[in-house]
Amino acid sequence: MATVRNAHTVWSGNLQAGSGQVSLDSSGLGTYDVTWKARSEEAGGKTSPEELIAAAHSSCFSMAFSLALSEEGKTADRIETKAEVDFVPGEGITAIRLILNAAIPDIEEADFQRLAESAKTGCPVSQALAGVKSITLEATLQS
Repeated sequence: MATVRNAHTVWSGNLQAGSGQVSLDSSGLGTYDVTWKARSEEAGGKTSPEELIAAAHSSCFSMAFSLALSEEGKTADRIETKAEVDFVPGEGITAIRLILNAAIPDIEEADFQRLAESAKTGCPVSQALAGVKSITLEATLQS
């Protein structure tokens, strides 16, 4: 059975001068202001679809990587994943960079890289974003 999560946005005005609020309904964590300027220029204390995608992608990848590790009998002391999403007006989302820093006891570098790449491919959010021209991964194993 599928798990359903909900959010909604209320927008007023045209694209350039208008504004909206996106609400995270399932969690009830909050309502956040969105504007075209925050999306295409500086955030200015507001969010954007790309920031929300970055949050979804970084958390999904971290979970997928944790699962890949556990399937090999490994547990990370720490997994930190940053997602950078490039948005170009008129083109859309052009690139996503996943930047992983992890501390994992008793793992070889080659196994770490293999599992990180596997998590990138297997992450449901990565799969949902398959239309993005470039999704890259930079994975660093901390000692």
